Amino acid sequence: MMSMAETAAQKAGTEKAGARKAGPGKAEKAERLGPAWRSHGTDRRSTRTLRLRTSAALLAVTVLAVLLVPPLAQLDQQAVDLAAKLRPPSWEHPFGTDDVGRDLLLRCVYGLRVSLLVGVAAALTATVVGTAVGATAGALGGWVDRAVMRVVDTLSSVPHLLMGIFIVAMFRPGVWPVVFSVALTHWLSTARIVRAEVLSLRSRPYVDAAVSGGASRWRVAVRHLLPGVLPQAALAAVLMVPHAMWHESALSFLGLGLPTHTASLGNLIQEARGSLLAGQWWPTLFPGLFIIVPTLAVAGLAGAWRERINPRRRSELML
Repeated sequence: MMSMAETAAQKAGTEKAGARKAGPGKAEKAERLGPAWRSHGTDRRSTRTLRLRTSAALLAVTVLAVLLVPPLAQLDQQAVDLAAKLRPPSWEHPFGTDDVGRDLLLRCVYGLRVSLLVGVAAALTATVVGTAVGATAGALGGWVDRAVMRVVDTLSSVPHLLMGIFIVAMFRPGVWPVVFSVALTHWLSTARIVRAEVLSLRSRPYVDAAVSGGASRWRVAVRHLLPGVLPQAALAAVLMVPHAMWHESALSFLGLGLPTHTASLGNLIQEARGSLLAGQWWPTLFPGLFIIVPTLAVAGLAGAWRERINPRRRSELML
């Protein structure tokens, strides 16, 4: 007669054999379906990849338009042709013409050139000033940090556009007054970001080791703190370019930025107000798109950059 131990062993063997038969199918099905969090993470990665590729394509189209359209068009963007004024988009004029017959595509490209010049110059100037102020406040600490941040808080309480109007009003209309006005009103956010990053880096073990080894504050700031804040400062500069373009367009639209004869996107929109009321939509639509498209492209690329330099955010997006 079979003992109870043998019966139990036989039953266990039967169950194990059944599991081996059913196991591969279930394992393959589970592997094919995958866990819920992995599929969710895959969707997020595919969405992020699509956003990155779309942003890169938009930025590439913008750069190619700025570089290639003027030489290929072989037209004077200031050439007046009253017989062709306010013509809708056509093969000869893809963006139509304005109220004095000038080609809108060429005018928009030249306006984008000016806006990019103002945006890049203002962003670089504001980043340099903000990085210097924020790194100094964070590295020195104490009363210097408190005094600098109170100044930053006071200036931040004034609307940027209002301060920019006040600064530009003291000079003649031109590119560089607009650059300085935008830069002087946009270094505050960079200073805050850099200061917060410096305060975070000061608590790192390698910084404590450098201080314990007798390194001066200047050496610690230059060798250890400044390299750590450069990625955040560069990201702030990239994000500031479209913001500066919007401010330049707003100032030009109000008549306080670039001269009216300059092909600025803000000037083009300001000149097209009467045409829009009369039913001609193209003089307003295309300059507006030339402001919006580079903004979306830079924002998409900067978002991907932010996810790369922030490991915590990147790990959250991978779930």
